[in-house]
Amino acid sequence: MSRASLIQASRLTSRALRCPAAPRAAVRPLTHTTLRRAAPASLRCLSRSAPLRKGIMPDSASPAAKEPLASPEPTYGAIELSESEYHDIADEYLDGVLTQFEALQDTREDIDIEFSSGVMTITHTDKGTYVINKQPPNKQIWLSSPLSGPKRYDWCVLGEGQADKEGSGQGRWIYGRDGSSLNELILEELGVDVSTPAED
Repeated sequence: MSRASLIQASRLTSRALRCPAAPRAAVRPLTHTTLRRAAPASLRCLSRSAPLRKGIMPDSASPAAKEPLASPEPTYGAIELSESEYHDIADEYLDGVLTQFEALQDTREDIDIEFSSGVMTITHTDKGTYVINKQPPNKQIWLSSPLSGPKRYDWCVLGEGQADKEGSGQGRWIYGRDGSSLNELILEELGVDVSTPAED
């Protein structure tokens, strides 16, 4: 390369670096052939991309509205219970279910309930016989439904995930395979809300 072409290359490079549309990473290395083809420096910056226009243009569309974030599904986890805790929680739950169905049995002829030796049998004339019982070795409550079949429920605390406040969870008997609660199944299949106390 001659001295004149080196001087011209130096000028073109310095102008390209001063040009606001050309970031440093976009400057091409100059070779002898590119200097011959180059247009006058006042007309051209050495950039591979066209300068971007920033800001809102009159003919541009308004930005799309942000979609609201979906509320996360409640988290739950099975709780390790001692034998006495399990019996206390399971007995309290079964007593509540028994109270609800005994109140219904007095007013409706299509429901019959029996509870003996830890086994609750609910007979509905249209739907069949439901059996609910404790399983102390597994610390579960088992339910046999004529509509949905057998299910095993673990005592879980809902809302004790990482995003939830500690101590804000509620305990429920949850079927681990689909996350449904025993209260929900009784409400869906028998139409009885056992989550609220029975009216006397």
